[in-house]
Amino acid sequence: MTDNIITSAIIIGAGIFGVSTGVQLARRGIRVTILNDGPPAGGASGRSLSWLNSSRIRSEPYHRLRMAGIDRYRTLSARFPDADWLRFDGGLTWDADDSSNGIDAAYRHEVSLGYDAKRLAPGEVAAVTPGLDARAITPQGAIFNPGEGWVDLPILINLLIEEFAKLGGTLVTDEGAARVVVEGGRAVGTETAAGNRFLGDAVLLATGSAVPKMVEQAGETIDDATPVALLVRTKPLAHPLRAVLNTPRVAVRPAPGGTFSLDADWAADEGVKMHEDGCRDIDAAVVDALLAEASKVMEGNPKLEIASIGVGGKPIPGDGEPVLGALKAIPGYYVAFSHSGATVGLIVGELLAYEIATGAEHPMLATFRPERFASP
Repeated sequence: MTDNIITSAIIIGAGIFGVSTGVQLARRGIRVTILNDGPPAGGASGRSLSWLNSSRIRSEPYHRLRMAGIDRYRTLSARFPDADWLRFDGGLTWDADDSSNGIDAAYRHEVSLGYDAKRLAPGEVAAVTPGLDARAITPQGAIFNPGEGWVDLPILINLLIEEFAKLGGTLVTDEGAARVVVEGGRAVGTETAAGNRFLGDAVLLATGSAVPKMVEQAGETIDDATPVALLVRTKPLAHPLRAVLNTPRVAVRPAPGGTFSLDADWAADEGVKMHEDGCRDIDAAVVDALLAEASKVMEGNPKLEIASIGVGGKPIPGDGEPVLGALKAIPGYYVAFSHSGATVGLIVGELLAYEIATGAEHPMLATFRPERFASP
């Protein structure tokens, strides 16, 4: 526990980590300002598949964090039982029909953790979850996880911002990019591109894929494995699919209003060309191929039409594990940088607010500290 009393905090980034933390701090009576260089959810949170899960194989601490994250969404769902932006209709996954197929190992691992999992042959899927074309499922079968779900992050973020404002929080979106100001060896606030300073007792950097480069300016290191991601949103379609699908060639997630969100690593790799000035070219043929892959796994093979396309960095730390908490070399400076921001978004905000407000370290974040990347 620190002797410092935190009365104010500045957060750079109005994605799920920044806004979730801001609300939690405001609930504790701390004066909070959130800075963003555009509208809320304009970065990675706005183009996230937002599949709520802890499936497959990962470290035990990361699994526990994700399960706590899902728990918080369950609590939220109980408050909004009729929400069309937060659903728990399960997740279905299968692998390619080749030597890389890991369905058996994944299923055994999930069962060992008590993670709710059902191993299904292709012909059994229709009786468990609707909307699939069973012909697309490989002979090794699929795993259905009934406890998984999805969230529409922009809707959630706007809901949290409403509470944030009622609690006296301030959201600033018209000052351009912001940087952390370090004086006397500690973080004292931020300065925006417009030249204005916002001072606080603590600063949280929650700028998605920009976090590693921004902390580098302060002489700190966070290993970065951020790839380019592409998310396609479809026009509304009457279709029975309710589960999130994670398949060899495409991920498909239901979304509000009868729409669907689609992504695939290969589509981003093959379909997005980055330029030095930050501009991006999107290959329409690759997007059409992604739509075709989604149609193949959906019952009736419907015609899918594009409503919008989101392109940008998908925040992934170099070792795949979240980076959360204080930069110990710079008092008052905190970071949030992680993959699966949707799944852990609410719990990360809760735990970071605890650490910022109290000065104590939460044990659930012990293995996720930024200093693990420091040179020996």
